[in-house]
Amino acid sequence: MSSKLQVLTPQNSQIIFIDQQPQMAFGVQSIDRQVLKNNVVGLAKAARIFNIPTTITTVETDSFSGNTFPELLAVVPDNDILERTSMNSWDDQNVRDALAKNAADGRKKIVVAGLWTEVCNTTFALSCMNDTDYEIYMVADASGGTSLEAHKFAMDRMVQAGVVPVTWQQVLLEWQRDWARKETYDAVTSLVKEHSGAYGMGIDYAVTHVHGGAERVRHGKRIGPNPAK
Repeated sequence: MSSKLQVLTPQNSQIIFIDQQPQMAFGVQSIDRQVLKNNVVGLAKAARIFNIPTTITTVETDSFSGNTFPELLAVVPDNDILERTSMNSWDDQNVRDALAKNAADGRKKIVVAGLWTEVCNTTFALSCMNDTDYEIYMVADASGGTSLEAHKFAMDRMVQAGVVPVTWQQVLLEWQRDWARKETYDAVTSLVKEHSGAYGMGIDYAVTHVHGGAERVRHGKRIGPNPAK
């Protein structure tokens, strides 16, 4: 059986964030940049919930790209940040070593979210797969390219080479798999409420208006209606 038929689990996965830095985000045109950041941070929080080993790598932080998104670093404040000069993360030995350490524990499915899709993501994915037996799961909506075409054709190229395209919420729910797994249920639903837009709104509605539960925030009294005379 192809290992790509095996779903992502908290035991077989690791994650790498590549160049989630402001100067790189400035050039992104394939996705709204606030949505991009929301998805990146949501993905990082998902990894934290399921104890997924996380690698963060950056390029030319001081001279060009700027500091990694603070919202991302706040999720994993103790993580080392692996600085590079090459656009291709696979060219850096520290990155290879970090991934290899986790792969040695059976985590050969590497979830990737990076900027830009057509450069740093593509070169890393192709080089990594060429040299190892790792699998790459490219998070399309936590990555961005310099145009819609740049992102699309980079994703197409990677898929042709065997990369698996995914979205951040898909990864989260694949790790959860079963709502009977109560040890992560509350954390996952809380994450969804915060980062999953309409899905989170639906959960809030279901809790209060279907199941009769309490609202999750305190607020002032609801006053009215009071039709004007």
